[in-house]
Amino acid sequence: MDQNLERFIAIRRDLHQIPEKGFEEYKTQKYLLDYLDELPTERLEIKVWKTGIFVKVKGMNPNKTYGYRADMDGLPMEELTGLAFLSQHKGMMHACGHDFHMAIGLGVLTALVSNPIQDDVVFLFQPAEEGPGGAKPMLESQIFAEWRPDEIVALHIAPEYPVGTIAAKPGLLFANTSELFIDLKGKGGHAAYPHHANDMVVAASQLVSQFQTVISRNVDPLDSAVITIGKITGGFVQNVIAEEARLEGTIRTLSEESMVRVKQRIEAIVKGIEVGFDCSAVIDYGSMYHQVYNDETLTKEFMNFAKDHVEVIECKEAMTGEDFGYIVKEVPGFMFWLGVNSAYGLHHQKLNPDEEAIAVAISLLTSYFSFKSRAN
Repeated sequence: MDQNLERFIAIRRDLHQIPEKGFEEYKTQKYLLDYLDELPTERLEIKVWKTGIFVKVKGMNPNKTYGYRADMDGLPMEELTGLAFLSQHKGMMHACGHDFHMAIGLGVLTALVSNPIQDDVVFLFQPAEEGPGGAKPMLESQIFAEWRPDEIVALHIAPEYPVGTIAAKPGLLFANTSELFIDLKGKGGHAAYPHHANDMVVAASQLVSQFQTVISRNVDPLDSAVITIGKITGGFVQNVIAEEARLEGTIRTLSEESMVRVKQRIEAIVKGIEVGFDCSAVIDYGSMYHQVYNDETLTKEFMNFAKDHVEVIECKEAMTGEDFGYIVKEVPGFMFWLGVNSAYGLHHQKLNPDEEAIAVAISLLTSYFSFKSRAN
């Protein structure tokens, strides 16, 4: 595994340098395809889908098909790690570990090509997990229909856990999520004559304050939900009353029912702002991700299996969003956290996962697919 570890660490570092936006992963796709072209072809089938890739590793006598999903895109943020293999794309960074996910996928794929199991394994290299969402359209593609796995697994790096540890839980793992964009339009004017204008900075501020009551007074206290407004823009100079303002945020809930209820309350509050400030408002929910609900039987089986290979922790559900939820809504499967021991967390400009975790994941997943195929 030492030589393989160096190989896939090198792959991870190459991928780390070329992070790209969702559905713009052209260099990433080419890098993956170039690597796949170097492998023996007798057990491989490769199909390109948009900027993603489907790869089938054919088993010796298949009765079932297993799947592994690896997301491909980066995040629009400047990297501050100081690493020798720093992102070459200004304003883009692999700050969510997708470079790890892909390198691990290639490692497992390579192992199964070299030492084939009885069953087929399909690898989904999926674009646009960070937005606008690649899992749902990939799921709806003709290729997925032809190669539909019977079971599927994905992992996500976890900076808070040490290398050699995984964390998972049966049932709900990740929340339902929705983006939130609200555009307000009123009437601008001179700062000295506020009575002749409808100030959208004040309207936006009122919205932020009122949204706090949605969570505290409209969501079951035994449930969990979050509304976060992360960005407000409005106006263009200090002595002019702003005619327009824009709020950008996110909604996260642990139940589908709460997501519906939260949106209903947001819409009611926004209508009140329109009346109260004599303005117009447009709401856009952007990308919406379904909760990741791990198949309970498969997750328990995997956690029991993994105990012989790594330390296993049963974790709590998180407010994290992941479009893998659309896939496990249709196909039995699960996601687990892979410990990578980073001082900085996901989506941080200094995220620096421990690369030793790559070998841990490749070994664990290769053994798991072999185990599943023997048990089948």
